[in-house]
Amino acid sequence: MADSIGSNPGETTWWVRHAQPLKTAFRVLLGVAWLADGILKFTSGFVNSFLASVQDSQANAPAWLSGWFSFWAAQAASSSTVIVYTVGVLEVALGLALILGFMRKIAYAGGVALSLLIWAVPEGFGGPYQSGSGGTDIGTGMIYAISFLGLILINATYGPSRYSLDYFIERRFPSWARLAEFGSASGKRTPRSSVEAPRTT
Repeated sequence: MADSIGSNPGETTWWVRHAQPLKTAFRVLLGVAWLADGILKFTSGFVNSFLASVQDSQANAPAWLSGWFSFWAAQAASSSTVIVYTVGVLEVALGLALILGFMRKIAYAGGVALSLLIWAVPEGFGGPYQSGSGGTDIGTGMIYAISFLGLILINATYGPSRYSLDYFIERRFPSWARLAEFGSASGKRTPRSSVEAPRTT
């Protein structure tokens, strides 16, 4: 028996019909994760172990990365509190921006950059150059960065999200789309239903 869902060419699946809330849920869940990460920067005592984390990455890194980790180890030795709390503030701000859907274009691009920075310093690029169990994980920072690239792709494909603060700001100030949307300066999209295939006679 053929599958009754999506068996007809003109029929849409459950996933397509619920695309708006599903992509919003993905954004909000990622925002909750970042908000939790940011709060933990202030409450978990990570500031006291940040230097050790960078030094561990430095110790396991190959010789050609020694300069990179030497630089960050020096910064961590002198300014651990500033670095950790600054990252914590950025993570909290990023989490709130994702949850509320505020300045999403900047939030997504900034999320990629921050994720890669976390991946490259305390996570030591995920340690793929390590032997044994230490070399089996690419690092959470890279996975976060890919998630943000997915959000950028979703925004560029589907356009403005109705379940976001940006959507309501854009309705009153259309130029806000320059800070909120990828793929269009105005944030406007042509609905698929309005694009009709040419008729043959």
